[in-house]
Amino acid sequence: MSTLLEMSYAPYVWSAFAVFIVALAWDGLSPWFRHRRVRRDIVLRARREAARTGKRVEVE
Repeated sequence: MSTLLEMSYAPYVWSAFAVFIVALAWDGLSPWFRHRRVRRDIVLRARREAARTGKRVEVE
């Protein structure tokens, strides 16, 4: 029983902390990645439309 009481919770605490940090980073970065993807899709759609109609479209 004494060995059970001497066990440390450090591996559990540090792994839980690491999972929390990864989840927090994912939650913070996913909107940024989505914004980049949506912006790229808009630019590509505008270029396709310009190529199809023969108009020149300025996209930043």
